[in-house]
Amino acid sequence: MNVIRGPVPNVLGILMMAAACSNESTGAEHWPDPTWRDVDPAVVDMRLAPLLAARDYALSGGGSGCVIRHGLRVLTWGNQKTRYDLKSTTKSIGGTALGLALGDGKVGLHDPAVKHHPSFGVPPQSNASSPWLPRITLWHLATQTAGFQKSGGYTSLIFAPGTRWSYSDGGPNWLAECLTLAYHEDLALLLTRRVWKPLGITATDLTWRKNAYRPPEIDGIPRREFGSGIHADVDAMARIGLLYLRRGRWRKSRILPEDFVRQVATTPAKLKGLPEADPKHYGNASDHYGLLWWNNADGTLADVPRDAFWSWGLYESLIFVVPSLDLVVARAGQSWQRRWGGHYAVLEPFFTPIVTATHTTAAPGAAEKTPARKTEAHPPSPVIESLQWDPVDSIVRGAEGSDTWPLTWADDGHMYSAFGDGWGFAPPTGTRKLSLGLARIEGGPNAWKGVNIPSPTGERLGDGRNGVKASGMLMVDGILYMLGRNAGNARLAWSVDHAVTWTWCDWRFTESFGCPSFVNAGRNYADARDEFVYLVSPDADTAYERADGMVLARVHRDHIRERQAYRFFQGLDHRQKPLWTSDIAQRRPVFTNPGRCYRGSITYNAGLKRYLWCQTGLGKDTRFAGGLAIYDAPELWGPWTTVFRTDSWDVGPGESSSFPCKWMSADGRRLYLVFSGKDSFSVRGATLIRRTPMPRPKN
Repeated sequence: MNVIRGPVPNVLGILMMAAACSNESTGAEHWPDPTWRDVDPAVVDMRLAPLLAARDYALSGGGSGCVIRHGLRVLTWGNQKTRYDLKSTTKSIGGTALGLALGDGKVGLHDPAVKHHPSFGVPPQSNASSPWLPRITLWHLATQTAGFQKSGGYTSLIFAPGTRWSYSDGGPNWLAECLTLAYHEDLALLLTRRVWKPLGITATDLTWRKNAYRPPEIDGIPRREFGSGIHADVDAMARIGLLYLRRGRWRKSRILPEDFVRQVATTPAKLKGLPEADPKHYGNASDHYGLLWWNNADGTLADVPRDAFWSWGLYESLIFVVPSLDLVVARAGQSWQRRWGGHYAVLEPFFTPIVTATHTTAAPGAAEKTPARKTEAHPPSPVIESLQWDPVDSIVRGAEGSDTWPLTWADDGHMYSAFGDGWGFAPPTGTRKLSLGLARIEGGPNAWKGVNIPSPTGERLGDGRNGVKASGMLMVDGILYMLGRNAGNARLAWSVDHAVTWTWCDWRFTESFGCPSFVNAGRNYADARDEFVYLVSPDADTAYERADGMVLARVHRDHIRERQAYRFFQGLDHRQKPLWTSDIAQRRPVFTNPGRCYRGSITYNAGLKRYLWCQTGLGKDTRFAGGLAIYDAPELWGPWTTVFRTDSWDVGPGESSSFPCKWMSADGRRLYLVFSGKDSFSVRGATLIRRTPMPRPKN
């Protein structure tokens, strides 16, 4: 392992070291220049013990490896310059040539392969008469759906393209030939010139053998194979992983199209659910495979982020990339012993500790000690020492049988909300159970009254997933806005008469933002930080799916009704300032908690000058039992820290919760949680205890 070492002679030296560590931990981009910079794991918020557990498991098959976070190397084992036979990791590395060809316009992903290869699929001669052959595209070859048998030589077609998934060397080898002919150049030379050299990969780091299954040349050009054949060291593998982590960019140069990297890392919709030719060996592979790379999009590895993707070859040669954790891991050696079933099971003891290493323990005040695999990368709040709940028997409930309850503080001094799957407050507005009903909350936290608001244009019918429900409410400049989920993915409405009449926008979010909520800040949005309105949501298409991260969007308060005006959080620049994009596909999480990001809401605590984020659904049960977490941050893009977190609250938290701004004391310390426990409008008081400021040293 590589760590920062050396004597520090004086206080100035200590301060300089601390400053250096602080600069590293900000997440600024780093690149190998020309070698990796080695740092202690703590510098990049990783824990040593899980990393060593992953290393020890890796070494059960010998070999070498390294862990890279934020472009900095935090752990190594074995000789970093030993070349290994990477077997099928060649598919992922060689497939980089497909990205180049797409970016250069040499090919189209859905081009028929015969367009680029006059003798495609032949030999064997039996394929020449097959009606399937002309229908095979480059996409089929890159997704293992072309229908060729396993061998990397010349094999027969066994099914129509796109109808099944079958792991093959032959299909990718045909793809390599199509690209060779498209460039009329040896792919080894092409990749060396266009990719390996800019990345600092030399001929001693990576070699590509002659084709072992087919004649050595095609049209007078060396014929390479994607099925196998590349030998490389883990240093080169990590550099390739960093290129894909940075979405095809190396420093300031664009090497691969960003959209190509996105398709590499995700499972195409047409691939999901296809039957496998060998389900006993590969399981549900069609649900977690992209363009010649594997992924965790279906959550088969429960404790690994769903945005993780990796190359995988015989002997467990791996390039493991996790964008949400800014993480790359390279490993090569011999195979690990398979002691239990499941195609991915052999990877879990390696991947899971590395993911866990990026986390810290639960915050003080949690009801129970959380297992290491479920801990979160959100340290205790630097401002709030603890949160003390009022006794359970102090909880006041109303509107039994109704849930959801997003809240906003309006210009008339009341709060407005919406309920789901119920009748709301007594008396009900009608005889029908509503999927979405409107209500006004009058009074203070100790003497409140709920009043239903009849609204033919706002109300909706339907139970559970089948009915539109409100997930967010906000009043801005006297106009009430509502976000409706279960509307593919979410839909916006507004009211100018305090929830009586509603107009629904003719557009919807169609990617992510399946359960969005507005960030509330004061009465009539008076405490807003700027001229923008902010939305937050689990990074999922529905309200019923737990995601790996939470995503953030913003829109100018004058253009809330215009879909084209929305911008999505894309990460932080080197100054830790937020970056925004109009392309929702380029969104990045503002908060991560793999597999446990569910429904939540953010309100601004003006007294403490902190945002408070309530999140429910930490456990499987969300209605009558389960977990609850409260996080805080000085800005919506963080850093988010933990105020309170438990997997088992002392009362059922329900499926939604928030701290309404109206019911916060002037100093921000006294507040009230509104939650949907027991399918009711439930109110529980809480007190925040501030940390005692550290005394300043005397001069």
